[in-house]
Amino acid sequence: MLDVTDSVKWSGLTLPNRIVMAPMTRVRSVNQRADDLTAEYYAQRASAGLIISEGTFTSPTARGFAAVPGIWSDRQVAGWRQVTNEVHDNGGRIVAQLWHAGRVSHTALQPDSACPIGPTDEVAVDGRAYIFGSDGDRSFVRPSTPRAMTEEDILAVVEEFGVAAANAMAAGFDGVEIHGADGFLINQFLNKGVNTREDAWGGTLENRLRFPLAVVDAVVTAVTRAGHGPGRVGFQVSPYGSLNGMPLYTEIEATYLVLASELSRRRVGYAHLSDQASSGDSPRMGIPEGFLKTFREEFTGLVILTGGMTRERADEVLNSGLVDLVGFGRPFISNPDLPHRLAESLPLADIRQDLVYSDGPEGYVDYPSLG
Repeated sequence: MLDVTDSVKWSGLTLPNRIVMAPMTRVRSVNQRADDLTAEYYAQRASAGLIISEGTFTSPTARGFAAVPGIWSDRQVAGWRQVTNEVHDNGGRIVAQLWHAGRVSHTALQPDSACPIGPTDEVAVDGRAYIFGSDGDRSFVRPSTPRAMTEEDILAVVEEFGVAAANAMAAGFDGVEIHGADGFLINQFLNKGVNTREDAWGGTLENRLRFPLAVVDAVVTAVTRAGHGPGRVGFQVSPYGSLNGMPLYTEIEATYLVLASELSRRRVGYAHLSDQASSGDSPRMGIPEGFLKTFREEFTGLVILTGGMTRERADEVLNSGLVDLVGFGRPFISNPDLPHRLAESLPLADIRQDLVYSDGPEGYVDYPSLG
């Protein structure tokens, strides 16, 4: 019988438990750079088997949220290095999640107030960008109408992912995760209902996979050059999710099973599946168990499942043999010592919802540990 406290091997590292801290945007970085407070926050949670950082933007045009740290400049790399040093000093392991929001952005976040970019010029009607208004107030807003990416744009973004991966390794991360979920740029290219391009980058299944796999190749190359290899690369997906205007479509299963096969061929270390319906973020279906089983057969690396995770559900999915690690999101916000609490069946502290997206230390680094 597997348990969340059991160790697991991942690309030359031993993860002391199977509990993953899922990526969570916290909008504490007004200057777009990780800082002392960021380092303290992650260090407090270093007992996770693996920490996946909040999404970090690959370039100024990748932004879809205000007050989120990027990873395109030397100062940002130095800020993240402070985070990784603190996590490692506390015995933890952490990967950087590389993020491009694509069309789920706003002119207020873009250089020179330009339009965001996406596979097409269709707006993400149900999407949400996060901006600072002219009065300084923070708010979620409907994304601006995007500009359809040219082939030159696409190739430039692929290169940006490669540079961001190299920066992440230079910052001391143990690996990188490519954000291919939740309706953001890579997910936009994968989704048949959104990517209606008629060139080599859209339409057919093969063409819809072209951009995501080009990103994977660029990231794998960068991580390999840093001395670690493709096993230190992960890829997050949300196959049946509908966040940020992602419609359900025929060929969902086929799309992600071919993707799984291609990731395996590239020896990517893990696939991170986000079950949005289970997390309560989507009114639509979760990931069907049959799909998870078939995905597992196609993908040769480790499988992480996140979304509405509890100790009971974690035990169930681990012992089903369908996943190797289980991700917890919001419980990690209010329980920095979550692995200890789960192992000892201790009560979990409630989250202060009004401080999830906020500023300063309150609701960020002031939740106490029990151990």
